[in-house]
Amino acid sequence: MTTHSNELSHQQERTHDWAEGFKKSLPVAMGYLPAGIAFGVLAQVAGIPVWATVMLSIVLYAGAAQYACLPMLSAGLPIGNIATNIAAINLRHVFYGIPLLQYLPKHKLAKTYCLFALTDETFSVMTSLPNEARQALILPISLFNQSWWVLASAIGVMIGSTLSDLIPHLDFALVCLFAILAYEQFQSIQRYFPIGIAVIGLVIASLFTSDWLLLVAITICMLMILVRGFWMQRHEIGESYDQ
Repeated sequence: MTTHSNELSHQQERTHDWAEGFKKSLPVAMGYLPAGIAFGVLAQVAGIPVWATVMLSIVLYAGAAQYACLPMLSAGLPIGNIATNIAAINLRHVFYGIPLLQYLPKHKLAKTYCLFALTDETFSVMTSLPNEARQALILPISLFNQSWWVLASAIGVMIGSTLSDLIPHLDFALVCLFAILAYEQFQSIQRYFPIGIAVIGLVIASLFTSDWLLLVAITICMLMILVRGFWMQRHEIGESYDQ
């Protein structure tokens, strides 16, 4: 009986709902297509080879970091400087994996890919799903989301600089996507603390630096989150003693 239940459990873990995952990825596609096309066009304008543009969307797959890569690559900055900036931009992804660890696929390759592909948009979709549906959908959603991004980047490269001449400031498309996702997340959880620390962190960081603004702002936000966590823990312990 135990063997049968274990086999059933493993079979359920291997089951991925690809049809539902495709449906859940469509709202992300609506944002990824214009943002990815804009990236492809801007990469073409910056003189990045076609193969390198597509490889960035496959191997790096980080919208904000990819946009930030373009001026650094075109300027010929050392790989160490580029890697440091990318690490600072993508530092937030470390925290995305923590609440979803228990829903990752059991297969090592699939688990590794899901962690790699856990972007802001994928995290937003996954956290909006019921807990019981997450394990079956995390791999399909991750794969479809990246497919939309790679496809959009390829389309942007094929369009070339023509679209950039017709529509200026294409790089703002990704900022709009982030703003929409942040608004939707706020509507879902109705919490002001994340917005508050983001604004405070940005203001404080801007007083000290401009070259490392994002890294300093993220560091300040992390410190404020830790301080708040310790304060709430001590407050809960104090209340338990009072009772």
